[in-house]
Order: sequence, then structure tokens, then C-alpha cells
Amino acid sequence: MTYRNATLDDLPAIVEIYNSTIASRMVTADTVPLKTEDKLSWFNAHHPDSRPIWIVQDEQNQIIGWVSFQDFYGRPAYKGTAEISMYLDEKFRGKGFGKKILAYIISKCPELGIDTLLGFIFKHNTISIRLVTEMGFEEWADLKDIALIDNQRYSLIIMGKKIL
Repeated sequence: MTYRNATLDDLPAIVEIYNSTIASRMVTADTVPLKTEDKLSWFNAHHPDSRPIWIVQDEQNQIIGWVSFQDFYGRPAYKGTAEISMYLDEKFRGKGFGKKILAYIISKCPELGIDTLLGFIFKHNTISIRLVTEMGFEEWADLKDIALIDNQRYSLIIMGKKIL
């Protein structure tokens, strides 16, 4: 696998992969597919040296998925804390790529000035919770029934990991 900084040309693929997760109601609180332009300001808010968006590719240069690092809470005291998001193309889910990508993310945190990683995961998304737990994340918060999707309440778990 290779990792590279995303370019604006990658944004349609990023949005397509993201949109493929919406219908499951397992991964995102968005309820309708987004357009590429909907994610433009989000894309531009990332910085390759500290809060990148990475494209992950296989040996044939097919996009496996993408990863983003985002500031937590936007205050200077939280500079070392980042929320991570990882989305895989449907063809690559359930094949062990998530664990490899997460290991890579963790290994690169010191270079990015990150000492604390956070993952915001729906409580019913047991697959993602199991993955991050296996990689040393712990449950730091349980925001009960915080999301309303299709007239159903969902809880959000904040999983955290200190990078030493």
C-alpha cells in the first residue's frame, strides 16, 4: 500500500467512497449523499504537514480508501489532538486493510505533531469499535442518543489513544 497527500482531483473519489457509507447508517451522521462541492471547504481546511488527507492505494494504484486528520475543538491547547476518519472503498472492506492503515496512521502521528488520536464512532458500529480497540484505543466518552437518523436515536462513542 502507498499513502499520498490527496489533491483536489481526488475529491470526487473521496466523496464517492464517503457516500457509499451513508445508507448503512453505521458510519456517518450524514443522511443523504453529498456532492463534491459540498466537501470543498472541508478539503481546503486540511494541511498536508499537520492535518492531511491521505489517499491509500494498492500496488496497482487503485484507491483503497482515504484518511483524514482534523483538529479537535479548534483551540490552541488541543493542538496535539486530532480526530481521525478512515473510509474504505466497498471492494476493500473486510479484508484487513483497516488495521494496516490504522497502524500506519499511528506510526506517523509524531511527525504530524499529534500526541492524542480520537475516533468518533457510532456505538452500534461494533466492527469499527473492535478495530480501534485492537489498536490500543479506549472508550473515553459515550454520548448517549445524540444523533437522530430516520427517527431513531443513536449513541456516539469517542475512542481515544495517547501516542507515546
